[in-house]
Amino acid sequence: MLVDHHCHLDFPQFAKDRDGVVARAARAGVGVLVTISTRVRQLPDLIALAERYPNVFCSVGTHPHYAHEELDVSVDEIVRLAEHPKVVAIGEAGLDYFYKRSPPEAQAEGFRRHIAAARITGLPLEIHTREADEDTARILEEEHAKGPFPAILHCFTGGRDLAMRALALGLTISFTGVITFRKSEELRAIAAEVPLDRLLVETDAPFLAPEPYRGKLNEPAYVVHTAEMLARVKGVTPQELAEATTENFFRLFKKVPRAASAADAA
Repeated sequence: MLVDHHCHLDFPQFAKDRDGVVARAARAGVGVLVTISTRVRQLPDLIALAERYPNVFCSVGTHPHYAHEELDVSVDEIVRLAEHPKVVAIGEAGLDYFYKRSPPEAQAEGFRRHIAAARITGLPLEIHTREADEDTARILEEEHAKGPFPAILHCFTGGRDLAMRALALGLTISFTGVITFRKSEELRAIAAEVPLDRLLVETDAPFLAPEPYRGKLNEPAYVVHTAEMLARVKGVTPQELAEATTENFFRLFKKVPRAASAADAA
């Protein structure tokens, strides 16, 4: 069994075939899906979506693109909203200096609030970081000094220094279909250094479809192709990679019951 811990099932690209997307994932052996929050204010819709499927869960958080819009969301509010049984993670939050749709100061403030919520709840923080390696590492180190927190560098495309500093803090690193792209040699080299017990796989669907679907609409079923590439990079079988990443998922996402897996139920 595999898990897609980071997708966006609420996005409009899936509106006409959401049931089909979830069903195809189950048939591909992807037993649990976590659909990720981008705005706290839209959490009721995300929870309603997750409640339609026994194997779909969600997070609560504000994407860095929208950090400036939700600076009124307190740590206490995030913690309170995370009490819902379908909410199993915090985020996604972090720093995005590629698009800069939100001021860096607002992104950093939101990032630190989400870290605090992860520390309080014990739920894993889904971290978005793009073109912001140094500031991301610095904030993680400063916040870790206040007390540990579970976290994942989602859709990792950063440099080796960020990866190693994150691993030193106990974080987990997750890879998307980007690792299957022909020109991702440096990323594959970094993945080769990440211990097997600190790896996750994801799609970030509907974006970043892996080969052989690159350029097309991505969906959770395609995480199989990312896992196959990671298995080759790590020198293990696809089954060993699946077992390791799934065990890593359940260790981090403690609120997700193993019995919720569609693959196990099939």
